[in-house]
Amino acid sequence: MGTFLGFALTLSLLFCMAQGKVLFYDFLVKETPIKMLCETNRTILTVNGLFPGPEIRACKGDTIYVNVTNTGPYGITIHWHGVRQIRYPWSDGPEFITQCPIPSKSSFLQKIVLTEEEGTLWWHAHSDWSRATIHGPLIIMPAYGKMYPYKFDQEHTIVIAEWYTRDTKAIIDEALESGGDPDLSVAYTINGQPGDSYSCSNGSAYNKTVVRRKTYLFRIINSGMNEEMFFGIAKHNLTVVGMDGAYLKPLKTNYLMITPGQTMDVLVTANQTPGRYYMVFSPFVDTNAPSNKNVTQGIFQYNGNYNHSKTPIIPELPGFTNKSDAGNFTIQLRSLNSKEHPSNVPTKITRNITIAVSVNQQPCPANQTCTGPNDSMHSASLNNISFSAPAISILQAYYNNINGVYNRTFPDQPPTLFDFTGNVSALGEAANVTTEVLKIDYNDEVEIRFQGTNFGAAENHPMHLHGYSFYVVGMGDGNFSETEISKYNTVNPPYVNTVGLPKNGWAAIRFKADNPGVWFMHCHLERHSSWGMDAVLIVRDGKKKHQKVRPPPKDMPPCSVSSS
Repeated sequence: MGTFLGFALTLSLLFCMAQGKVLFYDFLVKETPIKMLCETNRTILTVNGLFPGPEIRACKGDTIYVNVTNTGPYGITIHWHGVRQIRYPWSDGPEFITQCPIPSKSSFLQKIVLTEEEGTLWWHAHSDWSRATIHGPLIIMPAYGKMYPYKFDQEHTIVIAEWYTRDTKAIIDEALESGGDPDLSVAYTINGQPGDSYSCSNGSAYNKTVVRRKTYLFRIINSGMNEEMFFGIAKHNLTVVGMDGAYLKPLKTNYLMITPGQTMDVLVTANQTPGRYYMVFSPFVDTNAPSNKNVTQGIFQYNGNYNHSKTPIIPELPGFTNKSDAGNFTIQLRSLNSKEHPSNVPTKITRNITIAVSVNQQPCPANQTCTGPNDSMHSASLNNISFSAPAISILQAYYNNINGVYNRTFPDQPPTLFDFTGNVSALGEAANVTTEVLKIDYNDEVEIRFQGTNFGAAENHPMHLHGYSFYVVGMGDGNFSETEISKYNTVNPPYVNTVGLPKNGWAAIRFKADNPGVWFMHCHLERHSSWGMDAVLIVRDGKKKHQKVRPPPKDMPPCSVSSS
């Protein structure tokens, strides 16, 4: 049967004993029987039979080799979310961007190059919707001889996920064919357990036993497919100290808002009356699109003698649609910006890019019945381009100078300027469906301004960039104005790989283009990415040898019909 994982480590296991180690892991992708809620005869794709998958643990500066063997029924890829993979995009993972899927009954040895990352990251499938069950933690401890910038007694990893009643590849394949909405998840899980609020759960809430006066580091990963989440523990304050593999200035709060793709490191001190307290994930829904509004509950319970049968206390969290509380949490985040962990925000911008982010509709093809809005097909776009994946990987085409795979004309600005967040009903909602890339020179200091639009079912979009972390220097509601530049935080903005673009708002990010290669940029709401809310950045090689993409490995998965 499928096995549910718990992740807990004591302090003695949390420090690195050697510098620059080479680590090896084996991943076996396979179909695994599992019992979940009222389902008793179900198989899912897992890695090593585990849901969530196995934890990878390394130290800053280590190199990790993972031999991925696929015995599943279709091709798969694995992405190391938040790892920059300096000069080595070959193992980054997104299908048809940096590789073709690993065919069934074959293997691919992936190399994960750790450099500046430190904290909590994660890995997941990056093909079809397979990441619903193929995902797990990637924990990066401080380098040899270094300490955490905060103190704690024990750490614990929490992976939030979404549960579907049938195969997720079939769900998205059918939705893309019909143009309609994909099935909603039916439950959320904490480390594979749905919580005790669902039918047939049999009290299967995830439990964490704590000792009074001890401080715990919770590494929280939102591996969910389409829902952002509020999180809190009844009667306990949270101190956020890290995000996306980088340290933050400690932020005390009684709730979090975490989007799919994001990770957060949170300190919790067990300082309340011994008892049982619910820790709850509750969705944040700021759209009229279909959403799963269930919650999932784990139990934060003290050891010792007390009435263990008493119903746990429930935390007070913001309501499902509370956009204000979601935004108020996010705008308080700051980088640690210490001597050991300085902020290096680009200030001499050489490339300015504005990207309009939209949910669109496409006309229904002739002689086909479509189930999207007004009998159309759902679509999504960046700068009015709805991304279409090619038949071979863009990285292989770029590296080998193969023509005809992609176009080089992704625009630096929206093709048409309008009141992005106003009444757009008079404007057409169809986007151009094509394969475009945005080319950037090595060492450019880049600013990208994401601008939300009011097309379709507008909502918060968690925008993720592969190959880079970036500084979020500004964020706001409405249309971006040049007057906002003077208000940018260029001292200690959060350094992240995924940013929540506010509904009908904007977010400005900055990074130095010092990592040559082909890098995917997309919304981490899976339905939006599947509809085309994606783009590809190609950062050109620099002039020196250490500024160029390394050669590919010899065992790259083949690009053929049999790989998909």
